[in-house]
Amino acid sequence: MSRILVVEDDPDIADLMRRYLQKGGFEVDVRASGRDALAVIAAEAPDLLVLDLMLPQVNGLEICRQVRADVKTATIPIIIVTARSDESERIAGLDLGADDYLAKPFSPGELVARVRALLRRTARATTVDTAVAYGPIVVDSIQHTVVSGGTPVALTAKEFLLLQYLLGNRGRVLSRDVLLTDVWGYTYTGGTRTVDVHVRRLREKLPFLETALVTVKQFGYRLLETPPEPA
Repeated sequence: MSRILVVEDDPDIADLMRRYLQKGGFEVDVRASGRDALAVIAAEAPDLLVLDLMLPQVNGLEICRQVRADVKTATIPIIIVTARSDESERIAGLDLGADDYLAKPFSPGELVARVRALLRRTARATTVDTAVAYGPIVVDSIQHTVVSGGTPVALTAKEFLLLQYLLGNRGRVLSRDVLLTDVWGYTYTGGTRTVDVHVRRLREKLPFLETALVTVKQFGYRLLETPPEPA
């Protein structure tokens, strides 16, 4: 049974999420403050984090930053749930490593569906029994690790899945809509800007992709079939 940590200071919303997630078959731990959430994560990392942004003591964006900065928790899938619906807040959360975003008010059934989709796709990443090499980048799906030029690189769950998908479709031009459908696993309401943010983060963490992952103007991206020679 997957353990979900819900961090939400509104007791009614927290109780609603707890009931629906438990009904969906998950073990649920609820915390109302950022400080309590960080203590729980440090003691026993959850399988997935559902995180409000507006929290007492430590806000959700800072929790996201700390989780991603710690190698022991860097790959925990994170879904942000917040009343803030403007694009700048969505991008801020995604920039810090969130994998998904839900704006209040939301359907609790959709929350459960997104939790399942993210956990399922994260689990699938561990079913491939061989490491994949692309230039200096080596992706090990069993260990869920990425190494670039011999140096380990920490990716979020969604970044890892996106990199795997790109490697599995080398040479193909992939539209943003296709990436959203195949990597995110459902019709994502946050818009295709989400793809651009994740691609930018991959390029920052794996500089080799700056030239290997080509932007197709007004359409999407293409990972070169043959890795380019180092400059």
